[in-house]
Order: sequence, then structure tokens, then C-alpha cells
Amino acid sequence: MLWNCKPQARAFRYVGHKDVVTSVRFSPLGNLLASASRDRTVRLWIPDKRGKSSEFKAHTAPVRSVDFSADGQFLATASEDKSIKVWNMYRQRFLYSLYRHTHWVRCAKFSPDGRLIVSCSEDKTIKIWDTTNKQCVNNFSDSVGFANFVDFNPNGTCIASAGSDHTVKLWDVRVNKLLQHYQVHSGGVNCVSFHPSGNYLITASSDGTLKILDLLEGRLIYTLQGHTGPVFTVSFSKGGELFSSGGADAQVLLWRTNFDDLNYAELTEPPRPPCQASSSTGNLTVSILEQRLTLTEDKLKDCLENQQRLFNVIQQKS
Repeated sequence: MLWNCKPQARAFRYVGHKDVVTSVRFSPLGNLLASASRDRTVRLWIPDKRGKSSEFKAHTAPVRSVDFSADGQFLATASEDKSIKVWNMYRQRFLYSLYRHTHWVRCAKFSPDGRLIVSCSEDKTIKIWDTTNKQCVNNFSDSVGFANFVDFNPNGTCIASAGSDHTVKLWDVRVNKLLQHYQVHSGGVNCVSFHPSGNYLITASSDGTLKILDLLEGRLIYTLQGHTGPVFTVSFSKGGELFSSGGADAQVLLWRTNFDDLNYAELTEPPRPPCQASSSTGNLTVSILEQRLTLTEDKLKDCLENQQRLFNVIQQKS
């Protein structure tokens, strides 16, 4: 689903994958949308009314994640076939594979400068790869659980991991050292997202909550409860003024932040029901629920009919 957040704007529904879609990612310029699926393929979509796509027969097992490099030239894919693959986007062809994991690879992400890739696997390791010599240059191991998700901070010096053991960890990739360790969730952590400033991290968990961490002070500052059931994914917008979350309740929630105006001594606008929030810093409001994106049968029918009308108009004009 491609949602337009402008008032009364239409959503688009793209169909092509033959099994569950596990990951979606916009290219840096927004002119392409990559998706991964359990059907073992990756698709590149043109995010417009037509929604045309090209298919990569990417892996020999389900594909768990896709990620563009910051310059949009490359795409990294992670799979249950224990490999990470890198693709050239201009020529839309396969470049190379990275093999060292001994179990399913759940996630692979480029560093901001594109020189490194971080990956996490159910083999309980997080690996850092050099994209120039295509070698594993760093390895973080965990004896308790495995990481569901990893990502670099905005300046590329640290990585954050979302743990199946309910933990969130921050590692310094320059000195191979654990910097911060948070135990704030009562369920597995499924996803994390850095604020563009690098000062805040938001986490999504199977305990049904989102949590906002202040990385400068090293503490939890806010808990958000908008979903009913596990929260699978969360992501900040490019400017950090919004973030979205998706859960098992089939809802995508759009949240507005006030990090740029954050003043610990002031009280800002309270969250709107039915969103509940609690703060560990007293009367501080960090985020408010902006919009709920849900797809009822009526909305889906309306979406498909509108898409067909637009497609017919395009065909008539051509």
C-alpha cells in the first residue's frame, strides 16, 4: 500500500508478490520503491498511479529485508538462505553475495556513506561488512537472543540492535564496543529507528508499545501505546517531524513529534485519545497521534476503483 498523507488523498494498492511482503523501502530520491517477499523475490516499483514493477529472482529462500544505499546506486537484500546480496540499481543487475552467517539473515542495512553494511541473523551475531573488499570486518555476538533488526545511526559511527531477548543495544563500530544497553520492553523488540539528529531512538516491540530513548542521557523518556497487539515496525520521516508505526492490529499509525522544540520544563499538547502515553520525565509530551491509516473493505474497494479509473484515463490519453 502506498499512502498519500495529504487530506482526502487516495491510497494506491500494488499487487505483484505471490506471498507475504516482508519489507518495503523508498529510494533516496523517492522515484523507486523496493519490496521483499517470502516468494523469494524483490520487486522495484515506480510509485505512481500505474505502479509498474520489475522483479528480481533474488534468493533461494524468503527475502527478509531491502535497503538502498544513500546515493541510490545499490540495493542490499537479506534472506533466509543465510546470505546478503547487493544489486546495482542503474543496470538492475546482481553484483555480489556476502556469506558468513550460519542461520537466517533477518536484516541488512547500508551505512550512511555506503562503505559498510550491517546485518543481523538468527545465528545470534551482528556482522559489519566492507563493501569495497566484500569482507566481514567486525562481529558482535550475543549468547542470549538474536537481533530482529539493526541500523546505523545518522553519522555511521554506531549501530542499534532490536533484540528478541527484549533488549535494545548500541554498539560503537569504530572500537567494537557496547555503548548502551536498554531493558525497557517486556517483549521482543522488532524494530528501531534513529531520529535524524541521532539524539533519539524509537523502538517497536511485541509488548504492544513504542518507546522513545534519549541517547544523550541514556534513558527512556516516553512510552506510546497506540496499537492493540505487537508492533512490528517504526520509522522516522526524513526530517524527523513525523514517524510511522505498523502493528499486528493491521493499522499504520502516523505520529507527530516535537523533538526540535523539546524543552524538559514545559508541557506541550497532550496526546489525543485513544492513544495513551506515559513519560518518565514528568509532564513531558514528546509525540501525539496524528493519523490512523486503516484499510477497511469499503476503503479498499474505493482505492481499487479509483486506481482503475486513473489507469483507464492514462490508457485513453496514450
